[in-house]
Amino acid sequence: MAAILMPGAPVAEAVLGDVRDRVAALAKDGVTVGLATVLVGDDPASTGYVRKKHETCESVGLVSFDVRIPATAGQADLLSEIRLLNSDPAVHGFIIQNPVPRGFDFNAAMSAVDPTKDADGLHPANLGLLALGVAGAPRPCTPLGIIALLEHYEVPVAGCHAVIVGRGPTLGRPLSMMLALKEPGANAAVTVVHTGVPDWGAITRQADIVVGAAGVPNMITPDVIKPGAAVIGGGLTWEGRRVLSDVDEACGDVAGWITPRLGGVGVTTVAMLLHNTVAAAERAAGA
Repeated sequence: MAAILMPGAPVAEAVLGDVRDRVAALAKDGVTVGLATVLVGDDPASTGYVRKKHETCESVGLVSFDVRIPATAGQADLLSEIRLLNSDPAVHGFIIQNPVPRGFDFNAAMSAVDPTKDADGLHPANLGLLALGVAGAPRPCTPLGIIALLEHYEVPVAGCHAVIVGRGPTLGRPLSMMLALKEPGANAAVTVVHTGVPDWGAITRQADIVVGAAGVPNMITPDVIKPGAAVIGGGLTWEGRRVLSDVDEACGDVAGWITPRLGGVGVTTVAMLLHNTVAAAERAAGA
């Protein structure tokens, strides 16, 4: 069996095309959509991710603001920058690039973000609205991109069994809530497992959809996949300059659908970041 490959580019292009149109519509009303990134320290992987976000902003007409805080600064400096972004009318959405260096508290910083400018969908208030199933608040970008991938490649979700390997607050946990919602592209039976679950592979072998979300390279192997299942590599790890997925590429011999090691979930995550930002600008403008 050869799995259907699910590259993220077609999904991202569709999302960014919609963003471009909405940015243009706001521009006619005198609104210039602005996204800011806050990068603490100089981690090479994070620097690369931030650069890609700014390049994508330029491609669709968003203005981007690049805020840098040295690792030698302190939490007070980070909170000060957040307050400035909260009050800046030119910034409709912003993110704090994670992870932050030791000595900084990412959760405390996220709690200081204005929830209406939370482009990542990770503010406690917005995650709370997600848990309640309330529409309209920004949702976490990587889970949002995964659901868009499943929809684009016509992977059955409603009534199916999805197993997420990983329970982190940016991917596994919010994705489990989103896939279980009674709405289009979701309505699945969802199980969350992690590396502390004995023989978690016995659970993934029952799944119609398996999402690697643990950040452990190649942990999802062909022997833990049900033939014909959809397999999504959500967790990524850097090994030198090489990006490794949670999903072993050999799973393509068993799966029905699979994301590529490169060019899968990552590009849809960036697209959803801009989607959240233009939606915030529309809300601010009363559009």
